[in-house]
Amino acid sequence: MANYIAGKVIVVTGGGGGFGRLVSQKVGARGARVVCADIDGGAAAATVETIVGAGGEAIAVPTDVRIAAQMHELAARARGQFGRIDVMINNAGIMPLAFYADHAQAAAAWERCIDINIKGVLNGIVAVYDTMIAQGRGHIVNLSSIYSNFPVVGAGVYGATKAAVNFLSESLRVESQGKIKVTIVRPTGVPTTGLSAGIVNREAIVGILGQNAARYGQLMAAHVAGELPAEHTSADHIEYYALEPEHLANQIVYAIDQPWGVSIGDITVRASGDGYIL
Repeated sequence: MANYIAGKVIVVTGGGGGFGRLVSQKVGARGARVVCADIDGGAAAATVETIVGAGGEAIAVPTDVRIAAQMHELAARARGQFGRIDVMINNAGIMPLAFYADHAQAAAAWERCIDINIKGVLNGIVAVYDTMIAQGRGHIVNLSSIYSNFPVVGAGVYGATKAAVNFLSESLRVESQGKIKVTIVRPTGVPTTGLSAGIVNREAIVGILGQNAARYGQLMAAHVAGELPAEHTSADHIEYYALEPEHLANQIVYAIDQPWGVSIGDITVRASGDGYIL
C-alpha cells in the first residue's frame, strides 16, 4: 500500500506525552520528519530521542501554545529545519471538568483551558496558514472531543472549548478548500493518556455517562483492581469498555496517510462497549 506519510513535515503540539507522543512516534516510524512541540521541553526532547533512536528524523521545540509569538517561532523552526510544513496537529489540550458550583476551585484551570484549547488551536492555525497557502497545500488536524457534541453537566467550560475547536476547524475548511485539508478528531474517553489528571471534580464525569455512570464506575474500579473480565479489556471483544491511546493515535495517523486529494474531515473513535452517551 502507498505510504502518504513518508517525507511529510509534521508538527505536533503536546508532543511530549499522551496522544502527541504516540502520533509523533508513529509518523516518525513511517518516514515523516517530525517537529515535536511541548511546553515541557524535556518531554519533547524525550519523544524526539525515541524517534531518532529508531532511525527517524525529528526536532524538539519548547513551545507554549498560548503564546502566538512562540507558535510562529515553532513554525519558523520547522521551515528552517525542513523547508516546509505539510501537517500541523493541534493536539495540546487540558480537561478541567467541574460543575459551575466548583467555580472557586476551578476558575484558574478554566482560564488555562480556554487559553490552551481555543487560543492554542487558533495560534496553531495562524502560525502555519500563510506557509500552507504559499505552498499550495497543507493539512491541519485539530483535536476536539465527544464533549463538543452536546452540552452536559460538569463540562460547561471544557465542552465549550472543544465546540469552539469544531467551529474554527469547519470555518477554516470552507475558507481554504483546495489549499488546506482540515480534520477534526473527537476522542472518546481514553483513561490512560493522563488527560484526566486535570479534572477538578471527579464527580463531574457524570455528564458524559448519564444513566451509565454507576455501571461504568464499577467497571473502572474493577479495572484498577485487576478484576475486570477479559471481555471488557480486550479490543477483540465487542464489550471492550475503554480505548487504549494507541487506538486513537492510529486513526490520527490514518487521517494523515491519505493522498492530497482525499480529506478525512471528522473522526470519532469509540470503544464498542463504552458507557459514554455523547
